[in-house]
Amino acid sequence: MMRIALKNAFTFAALAVALSLQGCGKEEPLKPAPKVEAPPPAPKVEAPPPAPATAGPKTLKMQSSWPASLTLQDNFRFFAERVDKLTGGQLKIEALAAGQVVPAFEVLDATHKKVIDGAHSVTYYWIGKNKAATLFASTPAGPFGMDTMDFMGWVYEGGGLELWWDFYQKELKLNVIAFPILPSGPQAFGWFNRPIKNLADFKGMKCRQTGIVAEVFQKMGMQTINMPGGEIIPSAQRGLLNCAEWVGGIEDLRLGLPQVFKYHYVPGVHESSIVGELLINADVWKSLAPQQQEAIRSAATETLLRWWVKWQKQNADAIEEMRTKYGTQILRTPPDILIAFLKAWDEIAKEESAKNPFFKKVLDSQREYAAKVVPAKRFMFPPYSFLANYYWPETKAAAKGEGKKK
Repeated sequence: MMRIALKNAFTFAALAVALSLQGCGKEEPLKPAPKVEAPPPAPKVEAPPPAPATAGPKTLKMQSSWPASLTLQDNFRFFAERVDKLTGGQLKIEALAAGQVVPAFEVLDATHKKVIDGAHSVTYYWIGKNKAATLFASTPAGPFGMDTMDFMGWVYEGGGLELWWDFYQKELKLNVIAFPILPSGPQAFGWFNRPIKNLADFKGMKCRQTGIVAEVFQKMGMQTINMPGGEIIPSAQRGLLNCAEWVGGIEDLRLGLPQVFKYHYVPGVHESSIVGELLINADVWKSLAPQQQEAIRSAATETLLRWWVKWQKQNADAIEEMRTKYGTQILRTPPDILIAFLKAWDEIAKEESAKNPFFKKVLDSQREYAAKVVPAKRFMFPPYSFLANYYWPETKAAAKGEGKKK
């Protein structure tokens, strides 16, 4: 009986468990899933624009006022080489010689009109436009005794470059700018077909001269003829000239002057610290990248120095060749002629200042600068002849101006 009761109890317990498990397994109704917002569409990525093609090298066509064979043209070529290297070949200068595009004396107007992009010349060629032009070539007499470095100091430290640009753009209304580049001084007095001992011998001679210097010599009694350097030799050979002035040293040797004249007089005070110019059309200048402009500035300054120091040695070698190969008599310019030149120039400068306000403005600026540096330099610098004569004493013959080799 007990066994049956236990069996029935187990049976009921098992049934209860089974029913319980069945209830637990009953499915609950499905709840709706939360709504998931779709992500925003990815932004549209524009393809980058194609890289611009690298611009090729830019070439500026420039012309000088010099024959191709001269060292003045070497100065121009050196400048072109430096610009090429400083810009990594991106700016090139085509350095043409006189006459390849326009005549030698027409490069300023050609640059203004953009017939050429620039030029290599000297400002005193433009005195027909305004006589103040000569003052930016540092002629005559320095001015006021300035040497080349003093003049360059006035250009860069005394306001000279600003006046130079004003001269072209405001006074002459020309679309050009300029930089100093060619320090071809001091220049010799000149070449003669006979000796000159004093101012009287000098008067009446027909001589190639240019710029304001020609006016000074005319005032002193010389007959002057203006012509480019390339015309001097044929004119002398035809007997049209009794004398000629070009530059001196290596320039005169290359031009051929020792072959047509026997007497060479030094020194001169007409171009004792002359500096030639680099001209650039102002629109061309503005079109250049800032780095290219700086390359031109730096190349012009480097050219002035590097060419100048080389040129001094070339001049020394040329003087020796003139004497030994051509028998040139290199003589001292009579002092009374040099003093007469300075006096004549002072008169012309005074007359021009009275009627040309811009001439006066530039000349006054140069006088103010020279009044400081020239007397100070005279005080600080020993005369060149002091040390030169100590180490390289002149022979009595050379001192007297006989021109014989030591």
